[in-house]
Amino acid sequence: MNKRKVACSILSFLFSVCILAMGTAAVRGQSANPPPCPRFAAGSIIKAAPDLFSDDGKLYVNLTYRTTIDQNNNTLFCFMQNDGTQSPTLHVHPGDTIIFTLKNALPPPTGAASTFSATKRQEAAAAIANAGKISIASTVPCGDAVQNASSVNVHYHGTNTSPTCHSDEVIHTLINSGTTFQYQLHIPANEPPGLYWYHPHVHGLAEKALQGGASGAIIVQGIGAINPETEGLPERILMVRDNPVPGNPTPGGAVPSWDLSLNYAPVPFPNYPPVIIPMRPGEKQLWRVANASSDSILDLQVQFNGVAQPLRVVGLDGVPTGSQDGTQTGKTIVKHDILLAPAARAEFIVTAPTSSLVNAQLLTLGIDTGPFGDDDPQRPLAQIKVSKTAEEPNLTVQDAGAKKFRMRWESATTCTPSITRTLYFSEVLSDPTNPSSPTNFFITVDGATPVLFDANNPPAIVTQQGACEDWIIQNRTQENHEFHQHQIHFLLLEENGVPVAPDDRQFLDMKQVVFWDGVSPTFPSFKARMSFEGHDIGDFVYHCHILGHEDNGMMAIERVLPNESKNTAKPAGAAPAAPLRAAAKGTPLFTVDTSLGASGAPVPAASGTASQPPAAKTNKK
Repeated sequence: MNKRKVACSILSFLFSVCILAMGTAAVRGQSANPPPCPRFAAGSIIKAAPDLFSDDGKLYVNLTYRTTIDQNNNTLFCFMQNDGTQSPTLHVHPGDTIIFTLKNALPPPTGAASTFSATKRQEAAAAIANAGKISIASTVPCGDAVQNASSVNVHYHGTNTSPTCHSDEVIHTLINSGTTFQYQLHIPANEPPGLYWYHPHVHGLAEKALQGGASGAIIVQGIGAINPETEGLPERILMVRDNPVPGNPTPGGAVPSWDLSLNYAPVPFPNYPPVIIPMRPGEKQLWRVANASSDSILDLQVQFNGVAQPLRVVGLDGVPTGSQDGTQTGKTIVKHDILLAPAARAEFIVTAPTSSLVNAQLLTLGIDTGPFGDDDPQRPLAQIKVSKTAEEPNLTVQDAGAKKFRMRWESATTCTPSITRTLYFSEVLSDPTNPSSPTNFFITVDGATPVLFDANNPPAIVTQQGACEDWIIQNRTQENHEFHQHQIHFLLLEENGVPVAPDDRQFLDMKQVVFWDGVSPTFPSFKARMSFEGHDIGDFVYHCHILGHEDNGMMAIERVLPNESKNTAKPAGAAPAAPLRAAAKGTPLFTVDTSLGASGAPVPAASGTASQPPAAKTNKK
């Protein structure tokens, strides 16, 4: 049964054709520059990304967004430095500022473009100013006004930073071909130390950008001070990415929906040659692993001769485990496998075998994603090669001098929620009579009407700075979905109505909700505590981080009002607030070049009841 499916609409096809043409033009026109988006050979020794470190509270980053076509006819995207290296790891301390300058060097796409006049921009800004509730800078178009197939922006995933223009704003920020744009991202002084990452987040283009490889790691220093067990350990940063399988074989059984790579070394189907990770006998290393794939779910395990080994987990989604109880000290948690949704991160201590005769592997276990989900079979990622002369990683945890501090959200463990909201994932065929028609994906507040994401939508949820809320996230579909909350982390409380074990009561920004069996009277769900205590004022999003789903509608906007506002959080199902775009005559904030199939183009209306499972589908994702 073919379970890889997505909305393969005409607009998506036009996107692919345009991107292919752009990539071909890039190859022809960039011969004088370092080759874009280099990749390592399958089965090679693990290579670390270049490291950039902040100095005196600032980190200056200058990257160029480029593309090419590889030998398998896959389109690659990358953030490149002038020296030809790509995706540097950004190292900062709490309180630092990242000055991130990005030049979009993709060739301009062809086709007629819509326009957004200065008059319209001014009208939108004036309407927002008259509302007097939120900064204009966080709501008007940021950068270019018209989205096309070359558009890019950068999301600083997991960071608890401002959702305003030139910071971590993804709804309206567009950087088109030929444009240079600068971000100034202020890392909060109470940002938890751990692994974060950056990647493109233009709606409708995110899946292709990540499958092309455009992503990099961010390390907020200080974990050694929170969890002394990590201090002095060699550390490796491992980025797992996915990409289309060459030849596009039908997924099923051992055939994956997507191939995987580790630090840009492919681990391709069908033989899965693993990447080599050298270690010394009995050595301990801190592995910081990001699932930077667009669609693939991982379940990481280290095996010695087929036997699962203990993994000493010290951080999840950038937050030291057990660090939010007020003691400002982390707690190591022992796991034998670690589930990582797309975009999730885990930091854990691995101990090498004492003998080179041991077959030691890092692998991902098979995932049952549901009848309509992708195929994510078990496969190796890396082979641990033990040698007394093994080359050590470039980095060592050196945080003994870092100060402990009251990290974000400690109050979430004790605050009383003012409201409980229920949200749910759903999906329907755009044409229920045609099993091959595109799928529409939704995330909806219970009681509201499901709508596909559009940057001009009003916020589905309105709350206040300082609010404490409980959210229940349900899955009413027959495939897994992966919930991501921008700007804040949430405290996991329950799964399927049952309180989670103490070791699983952690702060996360990613959480999987498994598929509904189509029969049970209750839907799979989790309950989480949302604390809006920071300075994340403005509009931002939550969505499924299977990006084939997010690109096809499964995302919504939430608005956090400043606490001096007289508005209060609205209950689930209440009438939504107006979008922060209200021009005098209803002019939208920006228009979209529909000839290129960009996000925001008209889509077929959803048919059927969204809370019910869709008809059987055979279209691919």
